[in-house]
Amino acid sequence: MKDVAAAAGVGGAMAVIVASNIMEGGSPAALLIPAPMLLVWGATILVSIAGGTMSDAKSVVGSLKRALTGKAESSADVVPIVVGLADKARKEGLLSLEDSLKDIDDEFLVKGVTMAIDGTDPEEMRDILEGEVAAKRAATKHSAKFFTDAAGYAPTIGIIGTVMGLVHVLENLAKPEELGHLIAAAFIATLWGVMSANVFFMPIGNRLKRLGELEISRMEVTIEGVLAIQAGANPRIVAQKLRSLLPVHEQQAAAEAA
Repeated sequence: MKDVAAAAGVGGAMAVIVASNIMEGGSPAALLIPAPMLLVWGATILVSIAGGTMSDAKSVVGSLKRALTGKAESSADVVPIVVGLADKARKEGLLSLEDSLKDIDDEFLVKGVTMAIDGTDPEEMRDILEGEVAAKRAATKHSAKFFTDAAGYAPTIGIIGTVMGLVHVLENLAKPEELGHLIAAAFIATLWGVMSANVFFMPIGNRLKRLGELEISRMEVTIEGVLAIQAGANPRIVAQKLRSLLPVHEQQAAAEAA
């Protein structure tokens, strides 16, 4: 099931901002001035791209989609699966697990159990699986980088837009009837810079980091579970060991599932 916390949070925050603006007597249309919006969003995206590579830029859309609709993997979900495999392996042997793998959609768990069935040395198997954890950690940092960078650039670019707008105001001091509109338009750039950083870019970057943390935690629990299965450990001991690795708030849920 998809976790829509990011989409709900960002959308809800924008709704609250618009509602607050209306309650204060403002008009949402007054905030939608194309020039400062183009400056803030366009320049922020471009300088964020400049801080990486074109390969990084091509992955941004996929990272955004994952942040908005990605599933929040729970480490607790894998515990009963591993315990079930441990129970079967203890009763029928490791080779009996081959048929069970067909019903498991966790690729990392399937890979680990397959290596155990193939008789891979435990230390070598741990090194291989922990290598994948390290790669996942690096990928998480990579996917969040664009958005955390953008969150840093956007407010400053907004200030640049405001300075440009104020320069334009000074050029039109002879037209007092236009000054109010010009000053308001100038400060819209700062508004969009700060708002885009704190309502969109930073939450999306943090969301990607959190999803990565959850997936890495699940992978680490899986490694310990697979090694326990290979060692022929008692399923009850496996369950207790894996639950001890979970965050406190997930331990009770895992115990109930078991």
